[in-house]
Amino acid sequence: MNVILLEPVEKLGEAGELVSVKPGFARNFLVPRGLALPATQANQRELNARLALRAKQLSARKADAERLRDLLADASVDIKVRAGEDRIYGSVTGRDIAEVLEQRFQIEIDRRKLELGESIKTLGEYTVVYKPHPEVPIDLKVVVSADSA
Repeated sequence: MNVILLEPVEKLGEAGELVSVKPGFARNFLVPRGLALPATQANQRELNARLALRAKQLSARKADAERLRDLLADASVDIKVRAGEDRIYGSVTGRDIAEVLEQRFQIEIDRRKLELGESIKTLGEYTVVYKPHPEVPIDLKVVVSADSA
């Protein structure tokens, strides 16, 4: 069965591609989840309209991400935590970094787009990558220091 992919599907193809799959896979997985449509002329026209709209949305998102990169270019995120000798109690996560950025710059940060690798568990200076758009990564300097209180 031929289907038109609406979203990228791993090991199958990218959005807008015409691919051939088994009928059960299309009927039971791709179509119900909104990942594909049966390959008909009407669906092809609908897909072209969706792709044009999506291209406009992606360019707007990229422009927003570039403005955000300019705003956060030299930003340093200072996080104060309770700590013992060089070790902190608990850890610093993406949520903590996002909260500090939101308070300081009054912007909304998606914590899931912060690439930490693993939680920060020691005092020091770290570089965290924030990707609001796949083509616009932003390097953030995060300084974790002991709270004097």
